[in-house]
Amino acid sequence: MAQIMKTVAGRAQQMLQVAAKQQQFVPRFYSAAATNFEFIKTELAGEKKNVAVITLNRPKALNALCNGLMKELSTSLDQYENDNSIAAIVITGSEKAFAAGADIKEMQPNTYSKCIMGNFLNDWTRVAKCQKPIIAAVNGYALGGGCELAMMCDIIYAGDKAKFGQPEIALGTIPGAGGTQRLTRVVGKSKAMEMCLTGNMISAAEAEKTGLVSKVVPADQLVAEAVKLGEKIGTHSQLIVQLCKEAVNTAYETTLQEGLKFERRTFHATFSTEDRKEGMTAFVEKRPAKFNNN
Repeated sequence: MAQIMKTVAGRAQQMLQVAAKQQQFVPRFYSAAATNFEFIKTELAGEKKNVAVITLNRPKALNALCNGLMKELSTSLDQYENDNSIAAIVITGSEKAFAAGADIKEMQPNTYSKCIMGNFLNDWTRVAKCQKPIIAAVNGYALGGGCELAMMCDIIYAGDKAKFGQPEIALGTIPGAGGTQRLTRVVGKSKAMEMCLTGNMISAAEAEKTGLVSKVVPADQLVAEAVKLGEKIGTHSQLIVQLCKEAVNTAYETTLQEGLKFERRTFHATFSTEDRKEGMTAFVEKRPAKFNNN
């Protein structure tokens, strides 16, 4: 408890310092062409071009997650996280598949010793560590690593024909990138156990019912709806959004009492920011707030 209380103020101060630096220097936007991506495509969307859209692009492999793709995804997230003009990030695939799993052909020759010595899958968690909000826009299949990738995101929107599943059991293995852990925390033990032990898929409607996704929309409107959500998030203070995201993740990862303490101290920390002052002043004066991420 004491450690949490000590770290909250420090984290808030670090965010303030980062925000101050970002106000002085805004890095250039790195396009897909400039970075020469092979397995993903990137673009800016929204009226203010402040929502980054990353599209997984291995159509012949149904966007199977190979090491190359995951490295490119990490690189693009590094760039967007350091770009002060980007308020939110959308990760999507094709209408046929968000990602049909990890690349089994690439994985098949692995041995136990290689997995241990190489810390296999350890660097696949970059999405979960991103400070900026990430929205998964899932159409088609999100299976195995694809389902796990979606769960690393902060919010999941699904097309009406999307399918989610953890079919690793049929391959003689188990989920290795959060399938047994994140899924259980979201849908509960019984449903997670059923999905992991049978490999059965669930529909978008069932995924929404269990809380795995927050919204189901027609497939052809999915990315536009996800971008709209990113734009809405972008109307708020990016500094406060990051603090709020961290607080929600703390609820996901700790006990209730620890989470409540963290939330309260983070709430207190917002009173050291200019954006908190501006937001409340604007409310009292009945005008739109003008946030500066300070």
